[in-house]
Amino acid sequence: MTSSTSRFLSFVVMVALAYHCHCDPDMLQDFCIADLNATTVINGFPCKPVSQVTSNDFFFNGLSREGSTANIFGSNVTAANVLSFPGLNTLGISMNRVDFTPGGINPPHSHPRATETGVIIKGELLVGFISTSNVFYSKVLKAGEMFVIPKGLVHFQQNVGSGKAQTITAFNSQQPGVVVVSLALFAAQPTIPNTVLAKTFQVDERVVLDIKSRFGS
Repeated sequence: MTSSTSRFLSFVVMVALAYHCHCDPDMLQDFCIADLNATTVINGFPCKPVSQVTSNDFFFNGLSREGSTANIFGSNVTAANVLSFPGLNTLGISMNRVDFTPGGINPPHSHPRATETGVIIKGELLVGFISTSNVFYSKVLKAGEMFVIPKGLVHFQQNVGSGKAQTITAFNSQQPGVVVVSLALFAAQPTIPNTVLAKTFQVDERVVLDIKSRFGS
């Protein structure tokens, strides 16, 4: 083996080691309760001092109560993410409870930072999502049945039963984020120009103005 070949192989090995060792795959502490009052936040929250941690930091009862569905969609999302449950900080998980009136819908939306899985607790829900190839996948699910939504894809759930419905969803992110399509397009501030939306949906600007008025824009 020539000296130049040896040096090249040594370089390749060092690069490979650096790539695999550039960070720790797991946390270096048991937990990191989010300090939501911290002034410096970089991709998450700093840890609250362990001396200030209590048992209550590891428990959350927000999903035990039915949310108000008195809105235009007839649904309510109760989020258990790091903002409402600081004990989730750095753990890469969160959950939602979604309540529906008969006919209620969790309108088309996406989670840019997480894959979603859920189980139907009560009622019947039509669950669907659209792939990046514009293929629509859907199924009506009943209590005890599960679904999964790949990360970032637009999806929805609608109550197609005769009574109330409820689902519990889980995410592989402490803060999955959400972009509700209708609100993003028609209730953004500052507003998206009417000409852009009219051209996008191939409708008259008067239609755009009517839709915006329904969302308070």
